[in-house]
Amino acid sequence: MTEYLLPPYVPKFLVSERLPLIFPEGTPNRNYCVRDLAVSTVFTMLYIGAIEGSGVYLAPKHVYCMTDEAAADETDSARKGYAANALKAGFRATGRRWYADNTREPIRDETLREGFVALGAVYARSDLPTTSSKPRYALDAELAQLFNPELEGEALTEKIRRWQERHLSKAALARIVIQRRGAAASQHGVMVTFPNGETRRLAPGPSSVISRAVIEQFALRFLREPVVLWLSESGNKVIARDDTLASEIGLNIEADKNLPDIILVDLAGEAALIVFVEVVATDGPVTQRRRAALLELTDRAGFERNHIAFVTAFADRDAPPFKKTVASLAWDSFAWFASEPENLVQMRGGGAAAISMSQLL
Repeated sequence: MTEYLLPPYVPKFLVSERLPLIFPEGTPNRNYCVRDLAVSTVFTMLYIGAIEGSGVYLAPKHVYCMTDEAAADETDSARKGYAANALKAGFRATGRRWYADNTREPIRDETLREGFVALGAVYARSDLPTTSSKPRYALDAELAQLFNPELEGEALTEKIRRWQERHLSKAALARIVIQRRGAAASQHGVMVTFPNGETRRLAPGPSSVISRAVIEQFALRFLREPVVLWLSESGNKVIARDDTLASEIGLNIEADKNLPDIILVDLAGEAALIVFVEVVATDGPVTQRRRAALLELTDRAGFERNHIAFVTAFADRDAPPFKKTVASLAWDSFAWFASEPENLVQMRGGGAAAISMSQLL
């Protein structure tokens, strides 16, 4: 049996507890790094000692061949034996396997390549052909230390922070910070500062956090002379409305079921640019039906359609609300993410009246 030093045995439940701390909300492809398949992969790496510098590497087969009985055996001989034997044809550990053979692809392509490897949490051997079935993955040595059962409390928090600073990109760290700030603010109500300096307090909740980001960040980044014409919360509770401006530009904004959460106006050009913004914390994007209903409103007011824009605002593009609703986003509309405020996604349709990207840049 190959002689090498194994790390301390780590129970699977501890891996499950710590992965969400190491890869918090805002981490790119976070689901690939915290779901059960990720927990099983990291546990197995620690179990067999597939850690950077050890010379031991993991193959997806190590993960899907694992059983509860094998995972419970903490002896070095059992752990090293499993590392070697799992790669042999016909091998079956005692007990029921964790996953079927066809789990090989999601382990390799999603959990490892798109998740851990992309974030610098796992290293892949570069000396093997891409078609090789030999084991190639090893856990980052510093990351492995974060699963030491004796590491707890502030010491654990500090080590996690240091690892994140060294291995996560600046963009990823920024997304994490924004998510944390939003979660904290949503517990006590959300104070929003309008472009003219006025403030309003919104009710606690994720929708209010996104609304604040739209008004304080989106409006200032993409509009030259922004004004908040309309702001409402769930249940059609109107927080702010500028009837004077609405009257001056000829737009009737009587509350109805088709009005979005936010209406912004850019007064910088010869003709006002009206931006309808729908905030999505769970559901309710600007769909084709909603877009058509809002265009009827602006058509009646005499606005040209190339002076109307539609935006659906999300917290993060890696979060479930965006993934759930992206297929229903209207063509000739935009998607914007509070965690990446400098970027804008355009759903470019074939209509001649579609607003150009340059009008929001």
